[in-house]
Parts: sequence; C-alpha cells; structure tokens
Amino acid sequence: MGLCWGYSPKVEKYIPLGDYPADQYLIIAQQVVENLGWKLSHVSESGLIAYTGLSFQSYSEEISIRIKLNFAIFKSECVGVQMLFTDYGKNEENLQKFFDEFEYVQFQLKDIWEERLAQFHAHIATQDDQYFEKAPLAIKNKIKNVLYLFVPRKGYVVTPILLILNILYYFLMLGLLLSHYEQGRAAGLERYELKGVAKDVLMNLGANSRDQVLAGQVWRLISYQFIHLTFSHLFFNLYALIYIGLMVENKLGSLKTLAVYLLSGLCGGLISVVPYKFIFTIGASGAIMGLFGAFLALLISNAFEKNAKKALLISTILVAVYMLGNGLFSKNVDNAAHFGGILAGFVLTYLLYNHNFFKQSVQLYQRAALAFLLVFGLGFGVLWFSPRYQVKQYQELREQFMVNENLFKQVYNMTWGMPKEQKLQLIKNNAVDAWAKNLKIVAEMKKLTLMDKDKADLEYRAEMARQGQEIGLLMYKDHQTEERLLKYKIQKKLNEFLRLKSDQIPD
Repeated sequence: MGLCWGYSPKVEKYIPLGDYPADQYLIIAQQVVENLGWKLSHVSESGLIAYTGLSFQSYSEEISIRIKLNFAIFKSECVGVQMLFTDYGKNEENLQKFFDEFEYVQFQLKDIWEERLAQFHAHIATQDDQYFEKAPLAIKNKIKNVLYLFVPRKGYVVTPILLILNILYYFLMLGLLLSHYEQGRAAGLERYELKGVAKDVLMNLGANSRDQVLAGQVWRLISYQFIHLTFSHLFFNLYALIYIGLMVENKLGSLKTLAVYLLSGLCGGLISVVPYKFIFTIGASGAIMGLFGAFLALLISNAFEKNAKKALLISTILVAVYMLGNGLFSKNVDNAAHFGGILAGFVLTYLLYNHNFFKQSVQLYQRAALAFLLVFGLGFGVLWFSPRYQVKQYQELREQFMVNENLFKQVYNMTWGMPKEQKLQLIKNNAVDAWAKNLKIVAEMKKLTLMDKDKADLEYRAEMARQGQEIGLLMYKDHQTEERLLKYKIQKKLNEFLRLKSDQIPD
C-alpha cells in the first residue's frame, strides 16, 4: 500500500463514467459511503462530500466525488496536518474500499433504481450546488503547486501577501547582516564583538524590546512579527502560516484575517513584556498562534462542516500543543507571545465572526469596536503598569561604585616609613572620601526601579559602603596619633569586611 506525503496528503483518481449516467453513479457512490460508515456531508448534482472516522493512522479524510464532463473525480484527502506529513496509506486504502464496495452496491440497488432516482432528484433540488467552493478543504484545491501559495486569489489574499513580506524582510535582514559583518571585520572587530552586530541589526529592523516598547516605541509590536534570524525559523513559521491561513482566511475573510493576525501578534508582544525583564523577541509565531486561536473560535462557532469539525479540531489542537510545548522546553522561545497570541486570536475572531450575543444581534462595527477596545485596554494596562527597570542606569552607577572601591586597595600600600601627613592624605582620599562617594552612589541607586537581582546587589553594596566608611574613619583617627590604639579594632573590622566580600560576590 502506497504512502502519500506532503502538506495535505491525498489521492486523486479520474474514473470514466462509461455507461453510467451522472445521477446513477452518484446514487451508487452515496450508498457506498453509507455502507462504509463514512459521514455523508453533502450531495448535489455535481458530486458528494463525506468524511471518514478518526483512526490512529489519520485524524480523518475528506472523501469527495465530483462529476466533470464524463468523469467522476475521486479524492481522499487528509484533514489537517499529519504527523511526519504522511497519510500512512490511509488514502489509498479508502480508494480501494470504495471500488470494492462499488461493485456490491450496483447489485444491491438494481431492483430499486426508480425509487432511488426519484429520491435523489428530489434531494438535489434543495441543495446548494456551489457548496464545493465552501467546503473545509476547498481552497486547497486551488493550490496546484508551491508557486501557487504565493499568488493571491479569492479566499486567499492576505496569507500569500504575508508570506511574501516575511520572505522579503528575511532577505533584507540577511543583506544588512552581511554588510555589517564585513564592515566589522574590516574594522578589526573580534568575534565576540561581531555577535553584537546581529543584535544591533535586528533592533534597527524593529525587534521587540521591553525597554524600547515601554519607552513608547510601540511600532515594534508590529515590526517584530516579520523578522526571522535563521532559515529554519522562517520556514517552519511560514509552513504553519500556510496551513492555518488556508483554513481561516477562507471563512473569516481577508480583512478580518489581517486584523486578527497583526493584533494577535501585537497582543503576544505585549504579554511577553510582562514576565521577561530582558526581552528581545522576533518572529511571526505569536501572530500565527493568533490564527490558530482564530481557527478554534471558528470551529466552536460552527463555521465548518460538523462532520469535519472533530478532525479539524484534533489536528489543530495537536499542532498548537506541539508549538506551545516546544516553547516550554526551549530557552530561546518566547512562549508568553505564543499564549498571548492564541488567546487574542480566539477572542478577536469570536467577536468578529459571530453576530449574536446573548440572543441579541450585534452589528459588525460594534463588535469591531469592542475588539479594538480590548486590545487598547491590554496595551494601556501593560504600558502603564509594567515597571520600567532602570538596568542601564544601575550598571553605570555600579561601575562608578567599583572605581571607588578599587581606590580603597591603595590603602594597603602604606609603609611604616611613610610620613604621617602622607599616610593621612592617602587614607582620606582612598578610604574616607572614596567610601563617602559610594554612600552617595548607593543613595542614587535606591531611587531607581530595580529587578530583584539588582536589589540584592544594592543591599550588598550598601553594607559594603557602610563598613568601608567606618573602617576609613577609624584608620584616619588611628593614624592621627602615634600610639595606634585602634589597630586591633580596625583589623577586626577589616576581617568582617573581607568576609562580606567573600560571602557574596555579585555577578
């Protein structure tokens, strides 16, 4: 049995009708579907659609038979993304089951043709013959090859444009990176210095950064969605975008899909600002997870055929769980953006797609206004209430502190033969005054908004400055007389000072 591979594995076969009229062929096919236990979804004069049950081989397959000219086109296609992108032979098996059962059904119906023909024509008279354009997998039929994925068409406009924009932005990033690397090498930068070049390029292109966003550069919440650092990062994100875009845009509409995509990515970026102190986020995964959330909202809103809904739901949940789970076990994945994106996509789509709430019809502009109000509220809450950690200012003060701290080491250079006045001046400059300056620096540090790590470091430095100044004053007083009455007390204080440094050496 052959295996089918690909994004949406399928088997398609053209069957000559021969002596069968189209209606007679469809009647037999309908009975075959019922005999095999497949769920019949639609029957009209141009064909039928059914769905197989769930199995370990496949979530489900969509079985379609369409009449074109003098042919019946049989297709068995997997619903949703298959693990390892293979159908495990299920589509070929469905084709074989259909043909085996077809021969038996011809004999089964031979005595009741007139009755079944009357029933069939009465039924199709009430059916929408355009349903095939609205079926869950309909838009996929228009994708003839990989190049078609980049061509906008009805029901598939925004997704290819987003694909192209992401790819163009990726090549722009590559060009800038190569250019800056060459300039860095020409300038003689070391390898570790070149690593900073990539970050600078990504920041200039609009990477999401906590400090910049909280400082008002909210445009980064959109621009970061189009930046990918590696080809694999770009490929897997765009693969997921194609899968979910094909399903969502055809039902939600292009403008709504674009709004959900961008706003979900924006919300994901906002959510990631909250837990991450040093945020540096790039990639479309937050926005793509928003489309997964949108798909879930469409499924529970009955936007898809009920017989396909279960398979679509299982497939989508598995892919979403995989993406979220991958983020939980990877240090380089911004899972906050994933969770924020999927929740935002679900809520926004549910509002934009459904017309009735609490048995009341709500106009689209009202639902859209509420959706944007929710996004605005989230943005206002994050930007207003998120603490703006003054990491850079603290580091600058910390460096000044360490300069003064190092001056204290000069005190150990005193010799017995050094004149008294010179000793006192050395102690005053490198102990008393140096630690007095550090006490002022500590006072400035305490005014800053700090992370827990820096708060712990501040406590340590405040105690160091206090003890250091106490030692400096004792040393100055002790060297003012020849008796040196305080030298044992000073030694004890120095031992405590050294233990403080050895017990807690900050990073």
